[in-house]
Amino acid sequence: MAPRQVLSIAGSDSGAGAGLQADLKTIHAHGCYALTAVTAVTAQNTLTITRSHTLPADIVKAQIDAAFEDFDIAAVKTGMLATAAIVESVATALIDRLVPNLVVDPAMVSKSGFPLLNEPAIEALKIELIPAATVITPNLYEAEVLANMEILSEEDMKVAGRRILDLGCGAVVVKGGHLSGAGVTDVLVTPDGAHEYPGDRIESAATHGVGCTFASALATQLALGSDLPEAVRAAKDYTSGAIRNAPDLGKGPGPTDHFWKYGVTRR
Repeated sequence: MAPRQVLSIAGSDSGAGAGLQADLKTIHAHGCYALTAVTAVTAQNTLTITRSHTLPADIVKAQIDAAFEDFDIAAVKTGMLATAAIVESVATALIDRLVPNLVVDPAMVSKSGFPLLNEPAIEALKIELIPAATVITPNLYEAEVLANMEILSEEDMKVAGRRILDLGCGAVVVKGGHLSGAGVTDVLVTPDGAHEYPGDRIESAATHGVGCTFASALATQLALGSDLPEAVRAAKDYTSGAIRNAPDLGKGPGPTDHFWKYGVTRR
């Protein structure tokens, strides 16, 4: 039987473990087949993004159209979309196709502070793409922007999630990694209520691309047939393991080990 096919729509990475490279590794590590549509080419390492070249929106849409014309896509994950024109082209390409599992990672700023989504694009995301999403996966900063509120507690995370639901998406995972405390709790908010996913805080600098990794793992779990609460738990466990088993690479926040769980030997 052919593997499930998952499409990542995101920016490239020079090898620091984020963006399309993290998505490709995560999807393949789960036994699925990864397809890609490149939105931007970045010059990136573990320290910073030095340059970024955004592709024309029509080229981004053409890549998505080409993938759908030849493959049976079970899930789509979006990451760095950069501009309002790209957001709109992605929404146009996806909405009419009724994608069964659309995971939107509203990537706004890189770990080094480089902007991944400009202000008009944020508004386009709220209007054009988020209403079509099965689930979106904001970190605390992104959730604050989308919910227009400050988040200082797990209860605030739930309130923000409910506000983001009002934008029209099916569900929201508010990630709690940036809250202080000994543990890290992520919160899944759906129209039926909130579900908490507590976990240990891992003392590691190898956190480059963990948002991409989590969203890709979530999309892949949905493609494989997991229900949403189960998929969130599996994606969190996978991402935590990738951080724990990370190789010591780079001079800044390094990449994780995307193949830690699935029998691939790192030499």
